[in-house]
Amino acid sequence: MAKIKYHLMACGGTGCRASHGAKLVERLNEAIQEKGLENEVKVVTTGCFGFCEQGPIIKVLPDNTFYTQVKPEDANELINEHIIKGRKVERLLYANPETKEHVSDSKHMNFYKKQIRIALRNCGFIDPENINEYIARDGYAALAKVLTEMTPEEAVNVVKASGLRGRGGGGFPTGLKWELTRKVKGDQKYVVCNADEGDPGAFMDRSILEGDPHSVLEAMAINGYCTGATKGLIYIRAEYPLAIQRLQIAIGQAREVGLLGADIFGTGFDFDIELRYGAGAFVCGEETALIHSMEGQRGEPTVKPPFPSEKGYMGYPTNVNNVETYANIPVIFNKGAEWFSSIGTEKSKGTKVFALAGKINNVGLIEVPMGITLREVIYEIGGGIKGGKKFKAVQTGGPSGGCLTEHHLDTPIDYDNLIAAGSMMGSGGMIVMDEDDCMVSIAKFYLDFTVEESCGKCSPCRIGNKRLYEILDKITQAKGSMTDLDNLRNLSTVIKDTALCGLGQTSPNPVLSTIDNFWNEYVEHVVDKKCRAHVCTAMKQYIIDPEACIGCTLCARNCPVNAITGERKQPHFINQDICIKCGACYEKCKFNAISIN
Repeated sequence: MAKIKYHLMACGGTGCRASHGAKLVERLNEAIQEKGLENEVKVVTTGCFGFCEQGPIIKVLPDNTFYTQVKPEDANELINEHIIKGRKVERLLYANPETKEHVSDSKHMNFYKKQIRIALRNCGFIDPENINEYIARDGYAALAKVLTEMTPEEAVNVVKASGLRGRGGGGFPTGLKWELTRKVKGDQKYVVCNADEGDPGAFMDRSILEGDPHSVLEAMAINGYCTGATKGLIYIRAEYPLAIQRLQIAIGQAREVGLLGADIFGTGFDFDIELRYGAGAFVCGEETALIHSMEGQRGEPTVKPPFPSEKGYMGYPTNVNNVETYANIPVIFNKGAEWFSSIGTEKSKGTKVFALAGKINNVGLIEVPMGITLREVIYEIGGGIKGGKKFKAVQTGGPSGGCLTEHHLDTPIDYDNLIAAGSMMGSGGMIVMDEDDCMVSIAKFYLDFTVEESCGKCSPCRIGNKRLYEILDKITQAKGSMTDLDNLRNLSTVIKDTALCGLGQTSPNPVLSTIDNFWNEYVEHVVDKKCRAHVCTAMKQYIIDPEACIGCTLCARNCPVNAITGERKQPHFINQDICIKCGACYEKCKFNAISIN
């Protein structure tokens, strides 16, 4: 059998698939067959490379050439030039936005330079549907080590020594959680993976499951051994069809080779995993609500204690961790707790995966060491703000987090620093905003999401957040007052102190953080009836400059309510009482004669 000379690693994550990545793989294989290169060139569909802004991505090995924004119609050229003639296709290489130079190796890209990939270590490097490729990169070595060389107590101590904290948002010490579950006696115990990723703009867990599902299965089995559980459940939202498909394949493969099921590695340890599907309820990210959903009940949280470690799924002791937390576990055992704890800060060890999105040049999935600053993430890895606009805020922690300003850019990213700044780590969403964003509208957007996703069990969340939203809506409609601002702050404090679960307790964070950091913007909305970002429609006013207007009538002809009057070749006028603020005139004017006040 001929030796493969080239591997074309094709991103098979959801983002690249949405940009015709699957068609690109098909065209590449067709071109390879046409040239008779089937025995020399192989296309491998991988998980997400992370650099989503530049997808679809093709990485050529062994020369490590990194091609970006590759289209299906580029397949023939790539095979002819790079594979047959040995010449790189310059136009498909990544161009440094500052120097405009083409970069062929990802190691020289600012997007990757400061990243340390632990949870994402295999994404982009292996075929997630081939267990042999996972095993070739030390896959299941950690499970073998734990089962054959360690007692459950010793393994738990390794996780504790690593300093790993839960990556789902709460940041609870993982090893301590495992220890608590282990100490509880029960005829049956369960290990649960929380894959119910619900934050707007977040896609960390989905990418890990799509690109490296076996890392989660291996970690869950280790958890089962440590806690005394023999059954694992992965609760995943049904909106993740590709992740579900690859998990099903991975579970089947692991069972087939004896890495799940009975008597794993001949040690007498039994452990198997099943999938449970969620319907996309944000509240089911809270572990007790998640457990109730898996039991077929309403996805509502319950008061703790008892904690799931004591009484969880079907009343049995249950340990719940999220996808990213599990993805770190095999590496901790393979490289050692000391190695892992050497990365990060004193109280926040290791790395964190973020979904970097919003008004940023390099949208994508990043994994950075704890302690890196927001400035490094936004301006070095993220490449700065799109269109040269001015940075205004960054939202961390999703709907439960807060909006941080330029004064926080040098804040080291870890659990404690973000909370002290008025935000939180959350599961890893990071949305960047620029000068064109209205912070009152941003707070309203997140409250709208929270109101929609509230389970309604407790009145502070069900009613209180609805009242918060109504006040914010009133302010954005130019009907607010200074009393409304006092009510916003007071009601937010009451909700934080009295809501039942983490969703309700953290839901006012976007309101409180924007009030604290953008107070003047709130005052402008209620006193001056002005939105500086021109986002709040009720506060917009389109004005025609009589000196710039030549009377072409284009604006009047495109106004849907006939609010613009004037003779041809004479300055026109907008009747503010009729104008519906649609902006059609502003968009159609060719002479910049219309401004927004």
